[in-house]
Amino acid sequence: MTQLMTMAQTRRADTLAVHSLDEYVISVPNLDEAYEFYDLFGLKPVRMGNELHLYAHNNPHRYARIKQGSKKRLLWLSFGVYAQDYDAMVTHIKASKVEIISAPEGEDEKGIWIKSSDGFPVQVKIAEKSSPSMSPPRKIEPESNGQGRSPNKSKVLKVHPLYMSHVLIFTKSVNGALEFYGKLLGLRLSDSAGDDLIGFVHSPHGSDHHLLAFLKADDYGFHHSSWTVQSIDEVGLGSMQMNAAGFKEGWGVGRHVLGSNYFRYIQDPWGSFIEYSYDIDFVPHDLDWPAANHPPDDSLYAWGPDVYEEFGVNFEVVGQQFKPKRIHPEQVT
Repeated sequence: MTQLMTMAQTRRADTLAVHSLDEYVISVPNLDEAYEFYDLFGLKPVRMGNELHLYAHNNPHRYARIKQGSKKRLLWLSFGVYAQDYDAMVTHIKASKVEIISAPEGEDEKGIWIKSSDGFPVQVKIAEKSSPSMSPPRKIEPESNGQGRSPNKSKVLKVHPLYMSHVLIFTKSVNGALEFYGKLLGLRLSDSAGDDLIGFVHSPHGSDHHLLAFLKADDYGFHHSSWTVQSIDEVGLGSMQMNAAGFKEGWGVGRHVLGSNYFRYIQDPWGSFIEYSYDIDFVPHDLDWPAANHPPDDSLYAWGPDVYEEFGVNFEVVGQQFKPKRIHPEQVT
């Protein structure tokens, strides 16, 4: 059932657009550290030469590649398009004023590579749909029947997210990014907040409220990836399993306004974040979402702790120095 939920190939007729953020690619300075972090979070990291490939445990799709590099940096984004739409998409892209580029060094020339509005590479290729095609699963506790329903803490199982919901990146211009990914790749505005502050886009072929989001900064960069879990309990339990491993910094548990999901963000070893997400709004392929611009103070979260002080800091900007904050169990006295 879960694979059908994530992999169903819904398609909006007569609509030229990418259907999925197929994968993101970043570099980090220590792949061993990255392997440990993503494994602790509940994903399935696989070593492939000088890279890590990120999977969920329940389906075969590769959601990310983590490359060895001198520092943490967003390298590129890859989007999937249906095979029957690919030629039309290439014709559309070539007719625009976007710069077509070669694949990054050592990468396959598969698909078409272009320069994003921020200057990093974007790939568009034929791929099966990996964004969800129906509302996310919700595991609801049964009604009380005279006995306790919470699991014993000693019997709690490790949280394994089901699939990647979305990615948020820093951008030098939210409005420019919305125009680029909208006009060029067919992604549609879900909601935005403020004047060039933050924006969210979805696929008209069916996706979560956002499969990609943009936050204003002095340079582009990777902010977070978000992973779907089945209950608010799993948001809390995931937070606990990361706390136990020393990754205590982040934001949440809380509930977003735009997207409506319950969240817990964990700060990673490089200053960006990874999110446990439950019950995000879904946009079916046959529905037009009522996009709007919202006041910033009334759009970020409905409840939860104050926003983490480093939540909006792009540590990929030259001059920003991130100091790791992991507390190893042996350091706790």
